[in-house]
Parts: sequence; structure tokens; C-alpha cells
Amino acid sequence: MSAFELSKTRLFEGVWEGLLTTVGDKDAQPNLGVTHLEKPLGDLQIQETGEPNQWALRVPIPVELIGDGAQTFLIFDKDTGETLDSFTIIAGDAVTDDIRAEVALLRAELDLLKRAFRRHCVETSET
Repeated sequence: MSAFELSKTRLFEGVWEGLLTTVGDKDAQPNLGVTHLEKPLGDLQIQETGEPNQWALRVPIPVELIGDGAQTFLIFDKDTGETLDSFTIIAGDAVTDDIRAEVALLRAELDLLKRAFRRHCVETSET
């Protein structure tokens, strides 16, 4: 288990930013890595925030990795191998198809819920 907890603060101007804090071992020092398609990305910036046991993390996203489809990045603790967080960038034509499929699925689920609710109302009003 990792001695760290990572929470995203924002994705801005091609840089993923997060806040890293220690949980448990207060003397632990971060040793993090980032991968894309199981290949390590070398550009990871960790800076102390001035608060005890807390660091600001910045992951610049290489321009050459942005393209059609979904690109997923994993941030992990090198000492334990545990994934602390991940983020995905989706772009291009695949986005349109994914959104349409999701909307269709949501509509189908909503119709199912409406029918179940109506059936429930009919059954409870008869008693």
C-alpha cells in the first residue's frame, strides 16, 4: 500500500495538476512515475507546497501523445507499484460516437426506470 494519496486539482494548458499528501508514514518521500500505454513519461514535476507532508504535482502532457481516441495516463508510486490516480484525454471522431452511445444507453435506462416506476404506482394504488 502506498504511503501517499493523490487528488487532482485541475487540467490546464496541457498540464495535469494534483496535490500529493502522505497518509500514515509522515517521513515518506515521493517517488512517483507516469506512464502512457505502459511507457514511462519522464516529465513529472514534484514541488513542496510549504504545508507539512504535502507536494504539488505537475504532469505536462506531451503534444505528440494527443490524438484521435482515448489516451490514458497512470500516475503510480514507484516504491509500491500502486496506481495513485489516472486521467484520460478523449479527442477526435471517437468522442462523437462515444457520446452518442452513452446518450442512447442513458435513454434506454431512463425508459426502463419510467416503466418500473409506473408499474409500481399502479400496483400500490390498487391496494
